[in-house]
Amino acid sequence: MIKFTVYGEPVAQGRPRATAINGHIRMYDPKKSSDFKDYVRLVASEHRPEKLLEGPISLVVRVYKPTLKSFSKKKKAAAEAGQLRPTSKPDVDNYVKGVKDALKNVIWKDDSQVVDLHVSKFYSQKPRVEITVKPLEEKQDQLSIN
Repeated sequence: MIKFTVYGEPVAQGRPRATAINGHIRMYDPKKSSDFKDYVRLVASEHRPEKLLEGPISLVVRVYKPTLKSFSKKKKAAAEAGQLRPTSKPDVDNYVKGVKDALKNVIWKDDSQVVDLHVSKFYSQKPRVEITVKPLEEKQDQLSIN
């Protein structure tokens, strides 16, 4: 199991941008998304396995967004305790897209290996993203088809 935390405000994957250079269309990530992926990649590289993970993988991503300044003390306490959860945009899947892109070729070979995914959003006064990667053992003793 590989477990690490990316400190700082989480950034959701932005919509790809396009530009035309000499009549050719070029697609690219928005700067904020690109910078966040680079940061996740850097933190993940400190926890890189000797060999990239192969086979099915379970991924757990816990996103901690900053507590809103408009929150009362009571609301801040509820948010910190996990009783008040963010229901505003961005969606959890946009957070996980950037994380998965960043972990490709650092922790695993391809995003398609993630077969079990759990993503949660919380508030915290310490914004961060907690990531847990666990290889799933493939069962070799599957029933044969007759």
